[in-house]
Amino acid sequence: MESLTRHFTRCFLAGFVALLPIAAIVLTVVALESSIAGPWRDKMPFYFPGMGIILAVLLIYFIGLTVTTFLGRWLWRKFDRTADRLPLLGALYQTIKQILGYGTGKDAIFKQVVLISNGPREGEELGLVTNQVLDGDGKPKLMVFIPGAPTPTAGRMVVIDPAHVRVVDMKVNDALKALVAVGATPVPMERVRNGAAS
Repeated sequence: MESLTRHFTRCFLAGFVALLPIAAIVLTVVALESSIAGPWRDKMPFYFPGMGIILAVLLIYFIGLTVTTFLGRWLWRKFDRTADRLPLLGALYQTIKQILGYGTGKDAIFKQVVLISNGPREGEELGLVTNQVLDGDGKPKLMVFIPGAPTPTAGRMVVIDPAHVRVVDMKVNDALKALVAVGATPVPMERVRNGAAS
């Protein structure tokens, strides 16, 4: 009897663990579908489960297709400039762009992508330079935000000597994509150079 109980418990736990990823996918899809399709589902002449997600994916695809054409890029730039000038919302739009790494120039939150060593045997971490300051001796130090993966909004700040970082020649938004994709979108290691960040 005891061996039968152990057998049942072991198989039940194995089945439960095996089903967890599937259950997570189902719950995520159901939550997405209800949040996307909920407001208009009752007003549609017809509806089938998954219709909201399919329409959202198609909309995002066609927006991406549009902004990759010459006319689409021109229209997107016009929209971008108009959104920047909106009262109140324009400031929010600019801030979101900065956080996502699309800001450029002296007002950008993130100035540069760098690698910071954790020691000779522990690899390097991807960091985003936010500022350059002077210490008590007048020597320059870099303020570097080290984002987490796959959630770059969480991370930590370090103050480091510019000589102890390696500069990565890549855009900030590409670095954030690499973090979200947990490295599936690679960091161009062939474009890494030693020396102080500028």
